[in-house]
Amino acid sequence: MQKIKRLPWSQILIVLGVATLIIVSNLFFQLTQNNFSFELAFKFAFSWHTEKFFLGCLVLLIFYGWLTSFLGSLKIGSIFYLLVIIGVGVANFMKMNYRMEPIYPSDLKMVTEFSMIKDIVGFPLFLLFLLLLIVGVFLLVFSLKKSLKLTKQQQWIRFALLVVTSGLLIYVGGFNQPNNLLRKAYNKTALWIPYSQKMNYYNTGFMGGFLYNLSVDAMDKPANYSEATIKKITEKYQVKKKETSEDQPNIVYVMSESFSDTSRLKGLDILGGDPLKEYRTVANKTYSGQMLSQNYGGGTANIEFEALTGFSMELFNSQMTTPYTMLVPEFKTFPSLVSTLKNRGYQTTAIHPYNTSMYKRKDVYQTFGFDQFLNEDTMKHTAKIENNPYISDASAYQEVMDQLEKNKQPQFLHLVTMQTHMPYENKYADVPYLVKGDDTSSVQSYLQDVAYSSEALKDFLTEIDQLPERTLVVFWGDHLPGIYSDATQEANEGHQLHETEFLFYDNQHQLSDEKTVTSPFYFAADLFQQTDIQPTGFQQLLLALQEELPAFEKGMYYQDGQWFKEARLNQAQEERYHEYQLIQYDITTGEQYSLKENFFD
Repeated sequence: MQKIKRLPWSQILIVLGVATLIIVSNLFFQLTQNNFSFELAFKFAFSWHTEKFFLGCLVLLIFYGWLTSFLGSLKIGSIFYLLVIIGVGVANFMKMNYRMEPIYPSDLKMVTEFSMIKDIVGFPLFLLFLLLLIVGVFLLVFSLKKSLKLTKQQQWIRFALLVVTSGLLIYVGGFNQPNNLLRKAYNKTALWIPYSQKMNYYNTGFMGGFLYNLSVDAMDKPANYSEATIKKITEKYQVKKKETSEDQPNIVYVMSESFSDTSRLKGLDILGGDPLKEYRTVANKTYSGQMLSQNYGGGTANIEFEALTGFSMELFNSQMTTPYTMLVPEFKTFPSLVSTLKNRGYQTTAIHPYNTSMYKRKDVYQTFGFDQFLNEDTMKHTAKIENNPYISDASAYQEVMDQLEKNKQPQFLHLVTMQTHMPYENKYADVPYLVKGDDTSSVQSYLQDVAYSSEALKDFLTEIDQLPERTLVVFWGDHLPGIYSDATQEANEGHQLHETEFLFYDNQHQLSDEKTVTSPFYFAADLFQQTDIQPTGFQQLLLALQEELPAFEKGMYYQDGQWFKEARLNQAQEERYHEYQLIQYDITTGEQYSLKENFFD
């Protein structure tokens, strides 16, 4: 009995308390990943994937050790650690519900996007988020100030622990590097699913999926990559410049937030009219159809990246989840439609009726070469519709018209709208639409949103018709809204949840009325071909690829009028696909040999 009493119980209780905290926090992450199903979370942790669960606990323990040593207090460090876990876990739960995808490391950079967070989660949750943030800052300042009073011995122990845990965290950060021991430990039992991040997190746990998405090269080096190979490709697709002065029409890109056709979804029947009536009156008379979006419920910046650069998200490593935040800022310049047109004498303007920091757009647009970026603070037209918190499409289009009317030189205008962004409830007093099969207030309000958007687009194109200069418009929806029930999502699993509407418009009405399925990275090449604008060599390569693969993303390939989960390429088609892969690698990860060959000019 005396021996038991002599045991260092206070230290033992601390160790047990820390171990419990780490295990519970990892379980909390699993709960947010599994829609708070305790059965699934416990089976994952203690039955199906125990090894991976405790590897995740090890990483959390290292992070916990770093926090407590940095703050100089076990007690305050534990509280701060809990705040971080709760914040990340709740964010993961909400993102899974809204967008069917988990939180990625790159998402943590958005923590200071206060206006975006408020708009997405609503005011009550936003206040809670601010409260947690304020408490966290207070604890940080209070603890660091208090830590100055630690004894010399305590400071040395704190410093040693901080150095060790910092080194371990840096090593953990290299999870995707060759021979990383933590990655090797995961690989013994982990089944990585790069084509589906949702399943990847399910199969390896929240921590495993999170680690998998840490920093990594944009692409793996393709076979036969060399300067000679790139030169051969550029020579193959490079075209002679026209001897006569080429046509320089105005070009307007419009990426419409969440614009899609709900009536295309199986199991749904819209009552109260057609929200896309005005859109169809235009689309039926011009080149239009469906565009394949990478994600359901989100991923706006990725679709924008594809449309402006001509590069496909499908070719990237699966961990390259958001090029706007993870890739483009690393470059001083990056070849895109913007730089191509700017080199041809165009004035280039980006318009986004929201803040400039979302997805690092201010930095990205500067890298692409936009001459100016108009946002909610610099736009002249900022009217909204009823209780909608976002600037209306009609206002955004008026901003475009101002630019077209006041400038003499050819214009490239890129508009990213916000009117139809979530949340959708309580925006409008009168919503005439009902939906059999998924009749929620979100779906009803969304239909009213796209109806207003459809009307604004038609009015805008009518104004475009009055311009004396030839003006071309490319309009598309970036993704479906993440508002449909599980039953609706299951009934439309696959490409149906990824197809939005698109159209090309010419105010001289010289386009065909062909209907097709495409991907956004083909837009510029397709537009240049149809309007007889001088193409770049890269666009010639894209057109050649489009003939074989009209649309594709991970797990979705459109060939010969059918959808497949994997591409079915013959030898000639495989060669063309590989050429495209080599060029994308060359620009994003390689030595950029193709720039020396003026392949994008």
